[in-house]
Amino acid sequence: MSLIEQLNDSVDFYKIGMELYAAEGPAIVKSVLSQGKKVFLDLKFHDIPETVKRAVSRASDLGVHFLTVHAHRHVMEAAVAGKAGGTLKLLGVTVLTSVAESDLADQGYPLGTRIADLVRQRVQQGIDVGVDGFVCSPLEVASVRAQSGLGKVLVIPGVRSAGRDQGDQKRVATPAKAMSDGASYLVVGRQITRAADPKAEAQSVFVEINRIFL
Repeated sequence: MSLIEQLNDSVDFYKIGMELYAAEGPAIVKSVLSQGKKVFLDLKFHDIPETVKRAVSRASDLGVHFLTVHAHRHVMEAAVAGKAGGTLKLLGVTVLTSVAESDLADQGYPLGTRIADLVRQRVQQGIDVGVDGFVCSPLEVASVRAQSGLGKVLVIPGVRSAGRDQGDQKRVATPAKAMSDGASYLVVGRQITRAADPKAEAQSVFVEINRIFL
């Protein structure tokens, strides 16, 4: 809440992830919403269909704007059923930005499996079952936009301005590159939240993005 106060009117959409939700639960969601802000609840549901369906319904009742589920067909189908016509937008998480191609064999995929192929398959399944959009790395946003069309919301994590620490992200790009490739929203976390002056850092990102529209 202190960060929201510091950023003031420069940011109106906040991502609440698993760590914060585990610590504070629905109360933090309600607190952020009470400040007139939008909430992207990033819990990446992945469970049996009935559990996913009921959990999505609960999240929808909270009044959050975006919610993530893993982009596997049965998970997304259950999430769409749980949304039940509400205004919540469901986002399928394709492949986490911390995953590199070399990690796929450890996850049980055949040797030679490409991240791009997994993303394409999962996006098509999401389109088929009717999710509202996708979360993908900046490296795939152009291809996902081409595949999904203009009607889908694309939320892009793994965004870092040039020269900033990438942390544990492996597939990254600059804000300007992600936006020019077709992103709808950018997730910019540690670059802003750990800055000495978060508001100034957020504004520097806006300046970088705006250059591509001039």
